Formats: sequence, structure tokens, C-alpha cells
Amino acid sequence: MTEISHRWSAGRSGVAVAPPLRVRMRSVTHLGPGRPRLEPRRRQGQTPRAEILDAAAELFTTNGYASTSTRGIADAVGIRQASLYHHFAAKDDILDALLGETVGAALELGGQLSDRPEPALVRLYALALFDARQLCTSRWNLGALYLLPELRSPRFEQFRLRRDELRGHYERLAAQAQAGTDAVPGAYVLPFRLVETVINIRSDDGSAPEYAEHLIPRAVLHLLGYRGDPDEIATAAAELLDVLGRS
Repeated sequence: MTEISHRWSAGRSGVAVAPPLRVRMRSVTHLGPGRPRLEPRRRQGQTPRAEILDAAAELFTTNGYASTSTRGIADAVGIRQASLYHHFAAKDDILDALLGETVGAALELGGQLSDRPEPALVRLYALALFDARQLCTSRWNLGALYLLPELRSPRFEQFRLRRDELRGHYERLAAQAQAGTDAVPGAYVLPFRLVETVINIRSDDGSAPEYAEHLIPRAVLHLLGYRGDPDEIATAAAELLDVLGRS
């Protein structure tokens, strides 16, 4: 919005003369495509898209997916609904993006770990530690959305495939680590599920306890029949994550 002010003064001839217009511009925040907004950012995120995702994550996990509208998300960000549609065509596109964030980094790490020379148990511990830490420290408990009936639709098949791929990384490493131990046969399928208990802990308690990201990887060791010093595995896994830039 532009505000224009005049202050008249007498010139040398005694005739009132108007000085040059002073134009004062009220600062606006531009969203890229769409109309600018006149109020400061109210959400976390460096871009409008990130702000939309942050607002949607809060509303989906507190009010429910079905009860949240795109208008409600736009209001929570402080933008017009039309501006939201410049970034996401529909509400399910927002949900898909959020779900992708829950597995993306861990899935990438799982791929990195596949070809590493470290023992399988060290690599598995590193994956479980990283994944549990991510689930514990994320701003919103997005894993709670895994049980939405909408996720069974073809629209979210790609997410389901990516989550299955992550589970595959867990199971391959766990099967290697379990070989030759006294672990219960078939225990290799459990570490992935054990890590995801963080989601239930957060749902029940309102937040993840500090112990979860360290206790769960150690529980994985015990589950797979490891009876040595867990600190040795934990230290080696931490060093591995540091080497991979994931610490």
C-alpha cells in the first residue's frame, strides 16, 4: 500500500509551492507467484512452501487430516488460499510431501550403508540411531499419519513403495547381523518396527522422551542376539555417521 503526503510551503514569489512527493512504501512479503501479503511470516520455514508444510503438519497431526482444509492451512500461514495453490494443487499433494520427509533422509542413508565395509550390526545401529533421532526430534509427529485410511489409495503408492524400500534396508542388515546368533528366528523383521515405536511414544506422551533415540538402537542389538559391549557398537556407529555426514 502506498501512502502519499504533501506539505505546502511558500516559494520566493509568495505563491504556495508543493515540494516533491514523498512516497512511503509499506513493506510487503512476496510469495513468488501470486499476490504479496502484508504481514510478517508466522510459520517456520525459509520459503512459502516450507511454511505451508509446517502449518499442514501441525493441523494434520492435531486436528486430523479429514478435518483440515486448504483454506485452514492458508489461514494458518497467513496467505490467501489462491497463493497456496501456486505450490500445491491439492491437499493430498501436501500430505504426500510431508510423508516423503519422514522417510527420505533415512532411505538415502540406507542406500549409503548398503555398500559400506563396516560390520552389518554397526551399519544397522547407525541406521536405527539416525532414524530414531529423526523421528524423535521432528517438529511434528508425522509418523502418526501412517495409519490414515487415505494412505491405502493409489495416490500414495509411491510413498508406500519408498517406505517398503527403507524397511528392506533394515531387514537386510538385520538378517546379516542375526546370522550365527541365538536370536529368535525371523527377528530380523523387527528392528524397523521397533524404531517406529517412537511414533507411538510421541502420540501417547505428547513428545518423545530423551532416552528413546539411544535406548531403541540398543534394544535392536539385544533383539538380534548381540551379547557384547553395546558401547563399542554405539561408538563405531556414531563414527560411521560422522564419516557420512549424518551425525
